[in-house]
Amino acid sequence: MHRLTRAFAAGAFMLAATLPIVSHGARAEPVTATDSLGRAVTLGAPARRILLAAGRILPALAILDHAVVDRLVAVGRDLPRQNPDIHKAYVARFPRLVALPVIEAGPGGFPAEQAIALAPDLVILDRAQAGATGPDGGNPLLGALAAAGIPVAVIDLHGHPLRDTAPVMRLLGRLLGREREAEDFTGFIEAHLSTVAASLAARAATPAVFLHAHAGATPCCFSPGQGTFTDDILAAGGLNAAASLLPGAAGQVSAEALLGLDPPVYVATGGSHLSGRGGVVLGTGVARDTAQTTLATVLQSPGLAQLSAIRSGRAYGLWQGFSTSPVNVLAVEVLAKWLHPDLTGDLDPEATLAELNARFLAVPMDGTYWIGPR
Repeated sequence: MHRLTRAFAAGAFMLAATLPIVSHGARAEPVTATDSLGRAVTLGAPARRILLAAGRILPALAILDHAVVDRLVAVGRDLPRQNPDIHKAYVARFPRLVALPVIEAGPGGFPAEQAIALAPDLVILDRAQAGATGPDGGNPLLGALAAAGIPVAVIDLHGHPLRDTAPVMRLLGRLLGREREAEDFTGFIEAHLSTVAASLAARAATPAVFLHAHAGATPCCFSPGQGTFTDDILAAGGLNAAASLLPGAAGQVSAEALLGLDPPVYVATGGSHLSGRGGVVLGTGVARDTAQTTLATVLQSPGLAQLSAIRSGRAYGLWQGFSTSPVNVLAVEVLAKWLHPDLTGDLDPEATLAELNARFLAVPMDGTYWIGPR
């Protein structure tokens, strides 16, 4: 990390010399916002040269600025790796993406010289990429970036999405100079979550749900423990069956333990990254028949077929991408309808998706993102 610090410090002068000059007849005003680590992030003006180390955040940025790709100087490799369907759709809409430098960024290393040469006025890191904070409260990577005079915002849409989506979108709106767009979007999300809560106010039961993450591609059964999809389940009027077994964010639950839990509702998550790997395939560009067939195959797996939820027809498939998406309100609406069909007749996730596509999304979500049994 000492080499990283020296490299950033040596490039600080070059960075200052190469940053674009903003001139629109009026002096640009500095902007300050608070990131997901509680750090103040200050820019001399709304960001124009963004090093998006957290590539999977691109759809969130594009909600605020449909031409945000023009502001990027590099993008993280995590987007095509984790969400190949989204990456393909964004490349089709924004061909410039394929010409951008691709970086590998994480707590184990950061491309210092490359970052300096690109002269960003903002680096956006995912919380996991930033790495842990030391006992003294310091963070080597963030300290090195600060030493080079490069502002960095650390964001988290994964740990507690329902809690953090609104502040993250407002943070990004501030840094991009798109505060009105951020308020419009967060207002939409908050209104829909309020509608779900009102629908469930009179519920008499809180059914247990086992959420099987990346179902079919790994040995049974990886599941969230605290946060992530657990927050969605709670907001939808359910209880995460695995939470008592998993004190961390996620972990492995054996087939035997799952049979012991025998929850009344089973939800398998999947995505296009599981295509050809025996998992549930959902996401952008995925046909309904494909989603249905891959879910049916997973439900027949040894250790799952005996579950009461599967035998009674209460087994479903949900897009894994909702775990890091600003539109995870869709997951809440869908789960609420699965858990409480008698109370949620007025909820219409398909209509919510259509409105999100029409009003907010630069690249429409066109595919299959949830599926039930045949």
